[in-house]
Amino acid sequence: MATTADFKNGLVLKIEGQLWQIIEFQHVKPGKGPAFVRTKMKNVLSGKTVDKTWNAGVKVEPATVDRRDMTFLYRDGSDFVFMDGQTYEQINVTEQVVGDSARFLLENTVVQVAIHDDLPLYVELPVTVELVVQHTDPGLQGDRSTGGSKPATLETGAEIQVPLFINIGDKLKVDSRDGNYLGRT
Repeated sequence: MATTADFKNGLVLKIEGQLWQIIEFQHVKPGKGPAFVRTKMKNVLSGKTVDKTWNAGVKVEPATVDRRDMTFLYRDGSDFVFMDGQTYEQINVTEQVVGDSARFLLENTVVQVAIHDDLPLYVELPVTVELVVQHTDPGLQGDRSTGGSKPATLETGAEIQVPLFINIGDKLKVDSRDGNYLGRT
């Protein structure tokens, strides 16, 4: 058993038979009254986000979640196939579990797969990914980075907004969490 003092971002708790991941937490010690912990938690399976307040020192049950570095191999219908680089074990992960990360997932990308009781919970991509522009409108002479932006389709099929000077074939650094353009490589 753990207490609220052990809370950290990414910790997965078992609450009423469901798995909840702590996204944010804040210890609060008001001038009057007892201390408490304010958390924002996400249901690992459904993706639902809730705010929950805990009294300080309350015991909670952490879930045993195994985070493994795995390599994305290929898509098999609606499933994604990942391989553990140490044991060479392959697992199929559904589209729902991969979620929005699929937009930036290239073959041979190493990601973290969280597993609980042999069930994949979620897939975590590196914070930045490097992808090549497959299609975008040509830029005009004199375009600068502070100008405007235009849509660009990346090699994974994801569409993001990029500065006007980006051309087809450019390799871009993209934030995998929100799809923002970070720069050229």
